Amino acid sequence: MNILSRLLAHPLTAGLDINDPKTTEIRRDIIRSKPFLFRIYEEWYQGMADQIPKGEGGILEIGSGGGFLREYVPGLITSDILPCEGVDLVIDACKHIPCDDHSLKALLMLNVLHHLPDPLIFLSECSRCLRSGGRVIMVEQWVTPWSSLIYKKLHYEPFDASVPEWRVFSDGPLTGANGALPWIIFERDREIYDAKFPELPVESIHLMMPLSYLASGGVSMRSLLPGGAYSTFRFIEGLLNPVNRYCAMFVQIVIRKV
Repeated sequence: MNILSRLLAHPLTAGLDINDPKTTEIRRDIIRSKPFLFRIYEEWYQGMADQIPKGEGGILEIGSGGGFLREYVPGLITSDILPCEGVDLVIDACKHIPCDDHSLKALLMLNVLHHLPDPLIFLSECSRCLRSGGRVIMVEQWVTPWSSLIYKKLHYEPFDASVPEWRVFSDGPLTGANGALPWIIFERDREIYDAKFPELPVESIHLMMPLSYLASGGVSMRSLLPGGAYSTFRFIEGLLNPVNRYCAMFVQIVIRKV
């Protein structure tokens, strides 16, 4: 961690083991205690909720952790790889998702894919569990010139767009990560993805938020702006939409089951 990161580090999580469920629960409290960050999560969650298809089928969130998505999605089944308070299921989505074939209409995830050690198994499980017309809806980190600079300099997780494999290696459930993995799968290796999962076509890729999360400090750093500045800041940030391919830090990806 560089000097700037140490200066901005949030006092409640500095030095904690990220593989400890208690750390995840502390981060839940941090999100709710930081109004600017809380508004970001609200916007992400509403955007995900708006993409859920109508009709029958369950809705499962992968990596619920310290989030509050169920406040936006009635009937949501929450899950995590760690036994966190308030989570319905403790599962490893890279081994097996405990749902019947074709039983789900949506799988939701926020900043989870880049932690998964074997996305191929996970995507195969998504294909098995989703009904026709069901969707995988995720918000993830994305590779742009600006995001690469920020994630490599200020973020504690690895961010490497050059790795050849769709894998994350770690010695703990949350220790391993590669923030560039969603971009690798759905942009750099898009033809490979399309060939491997023709039944899961990518419906949309929406680039967003080059500055908001940085200003919020996220869950590991102090906030730089008060919650009251959120709407104005997002309006100004929206002026960057035409150049988001150069500066976006996040992306919403929607995949549809044929």
